[in-house]
Amino acid sequence: MTKEMLDKLANWYEEDRHDQIAEAIEQLPETERDDEIVGHYGRALNNLGRYTEALQQLLKVKRRDSVWFYRVGYAYFFMQQWEEALSAFEQAEELEPGDERVREYITDCRNILARQAELIRELDRVPFRERDFSQFWERSDYADESYVEASPTDELIASIEEELGYKLPADYIWLMQQQNGGIPANTCFPTAVPTSWAEDHVAITGIMGIGREKPYSLCGSLGSRFMLEDWGYPDIGVVICDCPSAGHDVIMLDYRVCGRDGEPAVVHVDQEADYRITALAPSFAAFIAGLVGEEVFDTSEQDKLDALHKVKHAPFSPLLQSLCEKADASKRMEAVIRGICTRIVEEKGFFALHADELSMLMYDIQFGLYAASNPEVTRESYLADYVNMIAFAKGFGTGGYAPGFIESWLDERIKQGEIVTDKGGLRLAEGAAERLADKLAAIETGLPLRSGENVAEQ
Repeated sequence: MTKEMLDKLANWYEEDRHDQIAEAIEQLPETERDDEIVGHYGRALNNLGRYTEALQQLLKVKRRDSVWFYRVGYAYFFMQQWEEALSAFEQAEELEPGDERVREYITDCRNILARQAELIRELDRVPFRERDFSQFWERSDYADESYVEASPTDELIASIEEELGYKLPADYIWLMQQQNGGIPANTCFPTAVPTSWAEDHVAITGIMGIGREKPYSLCGSLGSRFMLEDWGYPDIGVVICDCPSAGHDVIMLDYRVCGRDGEPAVVHVDQEADYRITALAPSFAAFIAGLVGEEVFDTSEQDKLDALHKVKHAPFSPLLQSLCEKADASKRMEAVIRGICTRIVEEKGFFALHADELSMLMYDIQFGLYAASNPEVTRESYLADYVNMIAFAKGFGTGGYAPGFIESWLDERIKQGEIVTDKGGLRLAEGAAERLADKLAAIETGLPLRSGENVAEQ
């Protein structure tokens, strides 16, 4: 491969122009495609989601190093051939230990295989159609109006399959013949990998029935075709469940491996993560058998205990620690901050700053400390440094923030005259520091904040 071609490929990779890479290589005669070229071709096909073609190309390569095994494992992984993917990734790890991406895929493969084995054992224990479905569905007017269709006839099933272009699983049809769509009592499904919904599970709102009449039926106004055509979900099968995100993730029957007439797997498709596909179950029956109640994942009490420990004991960020040390009575300031944040966690159950009174006070404190140590403060410099005090700090940090809250607070304080603009910069107004100190003294002595009281009162 010429250096010019390598440079082109590198630039196209940087720009995510994988289709252009594939097209350029496809124009080369077969005789000019060495192992390196074929490897790049396989990589481009993988990135385009053409995993079967990628695997076919990669298997032509004779020189099989760690990169080759990674690309093969990647193709197998997204073809949902977990054992083959695991084998390839393990060989990549053996040839070149320490690659975090490879280790993550190995962990994911092992977790998925373990989870699927568990689901299969559960179905072996109690076959799907012998299960008690008497308590499976929740009863509600909303479910009746939006999901539940009349029992499907053979003619309706055939016409829906023709419209969708896929043969529906026999166990799905059987369940819909018991009740045709609705909201199940158990709406969570454990996952082996994190999703946009949660670290360890996905949630559904309802199961779409076979029909066209109700909005959330397979061919209804908000059904499978709508999600594919209007929301851009990949045409890999049939959307069977909507989710609480109101369209930003769905559950689908995935026919990529089995073909349009085969037995599809069940996957989660995440629009928020560029339509990332996460395997859930090897079949519809296994998916239904694996649904659990949301109480299984209720960690609110432990989350609150963890947050309380954080605000009481976790180290401050270097920036916040430095600002406190420059303030008078730095130990007192640290104690006050920890005390206010403890009250925030007690009230919310977690550590986050929003637009409530105590959060506004924390915004005041952070700006006051920052302005006292920085003679030249601009809006841009403060908002840039703000994230390093608490928002994204390790240890004593909230793990994120909503820019709108801090920007609205700043605009409000400027409007109230507590922060003034001076020659393009920002500073506390005369007397504002003293009013903040009085407020903190009241907090320190345990006095409750009076309703409506804020630092900006004059």
